[in-house]
Amino acid sequence: MPRLAGDAVALDRNASDRGADRSSSDGTASDRRASSGAGPAGRVSSGRGSSGRGSSGRGGAAEACRHIVLDELSVGVVERLDPDTAAYVNASGLAKASPMGMGLYRVEPVGTVGSVRTPAVQLEVRPKGRLGLSRLLFLLGYAGDQGFRDESVAAVEHTDLWSALAESLAQLADRALSRGVLQGYLMVEESLRTVKGRIRMSDQISRRPGMLVPLEVSYDEFTEDIAENRILRAALERMSQVPRVRPEVLSRLRQLKGKLDAVTRLQSGAPLPQWRPSRMNTRYHAALRLAELILRNASAEAGDGKQQSASFVVDMAKVFEDFVGTALREAMAAYPGEMRLRYNALLNEAVRDSDRIVVQPGAVHFLGGRPVMVYDAKYKAAADVGASISGDHYRMLAYCTSLRVPTAWIVYPGAGEIKLRRILNTDIDIVEFPLDLSLPPSEILAAVADLAQQSWGEVLRQASIDRSAG
Repeated sequence: MPRLAGDAVALDRNASDRGADRSSSDGTASDRRASSGAGPAGRVSSGRGSSGRGSSGRGGAAEACRHIVLDELSVGVVERLDPDTAAYVNASGLAKASPMGMGLYRVEPVGTVGSVRTPAVQLEVRPKGRLGLSRLLFLLGYAGDQGFRDESVAAVEHTDLWSALAESLAQLADRALSRGVLQGYLMVEESLRTVKGRIRMSDQISRRPGMLVPLEVSYDEFTEDIAENRILRAALERMSQVPRVRPEVLSRLRQLKGKLDAVTRLQSGAPLPQWRPSRMNTRYHAALRLAELILRNASAEAGDGKQQSASFVVDMAKVFEDFVGTALREAMAAYPGEMRLRYNALLNEAVRDSDRIVVQPGAVHFLGGRPVMVYDAKYKAAADVGASISGDHYRMLAYCTSLRVPTAWIVYPGAGEIKLRRILNTDIDIVEFPLDLSLPPSEILAAVADLAQQSWGEVLRQASIDRSAG
């Protein structure tokens, strides 16, 4: 199976044809271009979306399922939905389903991407530019500063996100558990009649004043019931609840979960336990990163009649900003100084805290304790609907003024040339830096490294000017 460079997502490119052949078993079919969409007077107009029909079912039972695909910049499409499906779509945060009468709903994206899957409909909202699953998973790996960098995510290229997530999790979990379930030390607090570990004196006095037994003790136990296994089990359970996962993949997920039956089950909605990467849990790293990604962004539940629904929804603006910040901080590690992400800077002079205006650039690089570079990432480029290039530049001007930095770098997704904009009546330059997300992951990271090199060169140039002026 070929792998993409740069520790990115590895996909079996030769499996795309096989994925198409399997589309009838995993609940998707080849997309057909939709021509539905309502004009102002109820007239049907075209929208940038597509829908299709497929049949699937666990155990081979046929079940009709419409596949609706939208671009995140789409104006929406008109589809016939049942009220329960429309309510689920609205609650998912992926799209808005507005009733139009006679069972028709206008389905419009709301700024997020992902997939909602119900027994009757699968709705996908894809990133602008039709980014493939490999790019989406690659960017998601950096969300929350935990990119898939130690090993690649292995997945079969399918027509929907759920198949890629399910197969990737199964493969990575199988690899993590291939040498047995990881064990580690867990702090246990118990009431015992004999001393084990150490006595918690404060608890003993407060809970059992004047009593010698039972004793409140704490001790380290070598067990499988550790944070790493709890997270992995929870992700396997969640993906097992997604409707219309292919039977063979569902069987693998359940077999892998069976190896973790001795592990405590995480309660729904509970915060994820903390774990730390170490030499001991290296084989778990990639599986845990994907598991956390699934647990933070996906839900799977049984509704009325035990029919299962699932949703996977992410905010691409935040994903892009997280990626740029994390990748840029890694690239800037090759140069002197320190980078801080989402740095709070004071814009005005104020005596009272309530009068202060605080701005927060995406990243600020410090040298000798002084800010020398400021960056921001904006997922909506000037060409996008609803984007404001002037608003972005006003913001960058405020960052430079607040931090006394002469140059700001604003990163947009897309192809094109670097643009330098000199702000009138100031010494401030704003540089627009395009980042082409359609490139292979290794080239995307190389472009970020180029951004780091160019911005550092600007720091050296400015320092040379300052020395000459002095």
